[in-house]
Amino acid sequence: MRRLLPHPLLTVTLAILWLLLVNQLSAGHLVLGALLGWLIPFATSAFWPEQIRIRHPLALLRYLAVFIYDIVRGSFQVAALILRGPARLRPAFVEVPLVLRTDLAISLLANTISLTPGTVSAWLSGDRRTLIVHTLDTGDADALVAEIKQRYEAPLKQIFEGSE
Repeated sequence: MRRLLPHPLLTVTLAILWLLLVNQLSAGHLVLGALLGWLIPFATSAFWPEQIRIRHPLALLRYLAVFIYDIVRGSFQVAALILRGPARLRPAFVEVPLVLRTDLAISLLANTISLTPGTVSAWLSGDRRTLIVHTLDTGDADALVAEIKQRYEAPLKQIFEGSE
């Protein structure tokens, strides 16, 4: 079954996305959405390096809630920094040591940091043990590293690598 339907969640997601894009519910669009939803994952399954295993789904929901909250909070913080004026900004590059080992978890951490206003993932070391993060305003670099590790890295490790 896995060979015929390599990524069932992606299949359903693509079919629903197709229906949302065409904004019309008809038999033809349902069939085409289902066909595209099956064909795209089937045709690209050889390019997927690993099967994604979510070890703690509730932790994933908590992570998403924290992430959304941080995006909203960060937007207001960046707006306040901009209104305060550029002279008061303290931008810096900060090294974040990583305990994550899977490609997916490291990618999600880097993307989460980049999508959160005020921070950008700038570089991942060759040994994949250090992530360089640029921050718009750094009061305490150690506190920023601790926040990234506690709010993002620890939950990702629990979700994808199974540690508590």
